[in-house]
Amino acid sequence: MPVDFKLYLITDRKQVTMPLVAAVRLALEGGVRSVQLREKDLPVRELISLSQEMRNLTNEFGARLFINDRVDVAVAVNADGVHLGHQSMPVEAVRPVVGNSMLIGVSTHNVAEAKAAEDGGADFITFGPIFATPSKDKYGNPVGIDILKSLKNEINIPFFALGGIKSGNIKQVLAAGATGVAMISAILAADDIRKVSSKLIEEIKLSDKIICDSCSPS
Repeated sequence: MPVDFKLYLITDRKQVTMPLVAAVRLALEGGVRSVQLREKDLPVRELISLSQEMRNLTNEFGARLFINDRVDVAVAVNADGVHLGHQSMPVEAVRPVVGNSMLIGVSTHNVAEAKAAEDGGADFITFGPIFATPSKDKYGNPVGIDILKSLKNEINIPFFALGGIKSGNIKQVLAAGATGVAMISAILAADDIRKVSSKLIEEIKLSDKIICDSCSPS
């Protein structure tokens, strides 16, 4: 399967004022087509139940569903992929389990981790934090925009900038070489999730067009 999305929504039910499934539905109605279910503290039975709800919902919209960390749950609900953290199973161990029927994403925070993920067989990575954001404080200081330019020359798989990404800095991130952007609070904490999602999708499309036009020979 190709990595055919530009906006990667990562869930956090603690940031929404409604049931998570309802919030994600609004995001999908706004145009989001890729969701990572990342609810690490849920007991496995609750996680499987929620994952199945999300699988049904994403199927309704033709969207990708990724399950964070839990390869078994991803397989159980026939997700499109699994997203691995630095304490998860290594990509090399996951690939024989899921074969080529699932995409494997990996969270990375520096160039060495990004290269290791690619060498291990990851299909794509998230990379950051790019900007300061409370949810990523434990991963250290933000790495900034310039490192994205270097990363583009170091790896050949898609990478999604993560951490403090919001309307207003998307073009800057994409222009630095990122394939797309990963977001949590910019969408889920919004007063109007559907409207914000739609605006972000349009901002990504416009940014891509401007970047493409600027790179075209005159």
